[in-house]
Amino acid sequence: MSAQQSQESPDPSSDPSQGQPGPQGQPGNPVVPVTPVTPGAPGVLDPLVAATQATRSLHGLSTELTARVPQLLEAMRSVGTGLELHNTLDRICETAAELADARYAAIGVVDTEGRGLSDFVTHGINSEVARKIGHRPDGKRGLLGALISHPDTVRLADLTKDPRAEGFPAHHPLMTTFLGVPIRVQGEIFGNLYLAEKNGGGEFNDYDVHMVRVLATEAGIAIGNARLYEAATQRERWIDGSVAVTTALLSGGDADDALAVVAEQARRLADSSAGIVMLPAEEGGMEIVAVSAENPATSLGVVIPAESPVVDRLLRGEPVFVDDASSDPRTVSKLTSQYGPCMMLPLQSGGRVLGALVTPRDRGKRPFSEAERTLATQFASQAALALMMAEAQRDRERLAVFEDRDRIARDLHDLVIQRLFATGMMLEGAQRRSIVPEVRDGVGKAVDELDVTIQEIRTAIFALQQGPAEAPSGLRTRVLREINMAAVPLGFKPAHRFLGPIDAVVGELVGKNLIAALREALSNAFRHAEASRIEVLLDCTVTLADGRPGVRLEVADDGVGIPEGGRRSGLRNLRRRAESLGGASSYGPGIGEDGGGTTVVWEAPL
Repeated sequence: MSAQQSQESPDPSSDPSQGQPGPQGQPGNPVVPVTPVTPGAPGVLDPLVAATQATRSLHGLSTELTARVPQLLEAMRSVGTGLELHNTLDRICETAAELADARYAAIGVVDTEGRGLSDFVTHGINSEVARKIGHRPDGKRGLLGALISHPDTVRLADLTKDPRAEGFPAHHPLMTTFLGVPIRVQGEIFGNLYLAEKNGGGEFNDYDVHMVRVLATEAGIAIGNARLYEAATQRERWIDGSVAVTTALLSGGDADDALAVVAEQARRLADSSAGIVMLPAEEGGMEIVAVSAENPATSLGVVIPAESPVVDRLLRGEPVFVDDASSDPRTVSKLTSQYGPCMMLPLQSGGRVLGALVTPRDRGKRPFSEAERTLATQFASQAALALMMAEAQRDRERLAVFEDRDRIARDLHDLVIQRLFATGMMLEGAQRRSIVPEVRDGVGKAVDELDVTIQEIRTAIFALQQGPAEAPSGLRTRVLREINMAAVPLGFKPAHRFLGPIDAVVGELVGKNLIAALREALSNAFRHAEASRIEVLLDCTVTLADGRPGVRLEVADDGVGIPEGGRRSGLRNLRRRAESLGGASSYGPGIGEDGGGTTVVWEAPL
């Protein structure tokens, strides 16, 4: 049989709408009525109805064709079993190959634009051969592309001689005989069913064409049902994922853990190789802050530069869909070299872009469908809304903490300090009235301790009035760090006091030099003073000799003091630092008995 395009029925003289004479003068076969579609199930045709309609034209046909009807009905029953889409496509391929006695079968699923194939399911080619072949056909050229442009039944005795054929890729098995039949779902082209290499070396005949057409009709109905089921299941999964993300974000846990949940759920729902959450970086661009992948450490913390076209679109709230991230010119990150199809979605709510969600698939994987893109976009919007709600919840919690801190600070200032101050005045009055020297000395020491306690409470009040975000880089923290570091070589921890809002009023330049002066003074005390006690005082409420407000650092010890004629290089360094800022540095008696030891004073204007 020469290559031909087959559109006809096996028996052109038969009219499926009329009864036909039976063998040996028997009356013709009656026309089988069509059962109507079951009400309440729009778009879903009952398999029995489909079988009746599809086989209606078989009445009055040849004995050979009629004998194959049971095989056809069994094939249709097999195809209609199950609702999972990919399994349905596998069954259709296998059933079509058995029905037409073909060695190879495949279904090419046409993409949403109708320009190529979004999926390609095969039967008869094992996984090893498929791996060697590599990329599956995209349907944009050759015979498969022609069948997409003109979805008609095509039967060829030797497809290699067809002018539309472009040959086979390396490692592809040789195929000659070919039969292609379109599959329609609810009137629209879903794809094409391909059969090749009829067993026994023959060609596909008219009976094969008719049987495969009937099977394609049933396949369209089965695929439609599977699509509906898959769409409902997919929506349910995405909804469950959105609930999980919202619960994680509003549970009050760590923000990084919540973002990790977003990445993990997005990866699972999109069936992607990774789930990535990016947030705007301080220096511009977007930083990867959460990753769900086999090796997340390689990409965590990477900043995508601001000049990236993708970043620009995401920050403007526009989604970006890429068919092949490894070759798309818009992706400038080296991380994209390993990925193929990719969805990059802005996390935005109320016109505010909080970040972006990226779900890439490996190279060679199928592109994201229109339904997946829609569901992922809705998921990203829900995640962004949950992020904003979680942020508002944390703000409310922080506000409650600040209000509580303010209340404690007011109570300390208005109640505790006032009572301590009143107690001190009462003790001072008792001290003046006492005639016993020992009592006066004891009361005087108690008053001094009360003064120190009042100063420490005021320091605590200033700390309470500052936000927690100021503490990590604040001057107070750096001073405490230097004191703790000096405690190691000294063998004891120096005492310390803070007066005034240190972090709020001392600038960065003065603070940097003050820390250097403190380090120098503590180093001198360790190397030369042989001290057993050191006290550090940092006061930002002082007034300098010229009348300007300033900050004063005092480091006092009970050591041996500064010997006459000793080296003064450390003291000169302190003085130069202070004078460069318009301040001064000096030293005097320490806190040992009879003024033993040394007190170093360093001060600078605020």
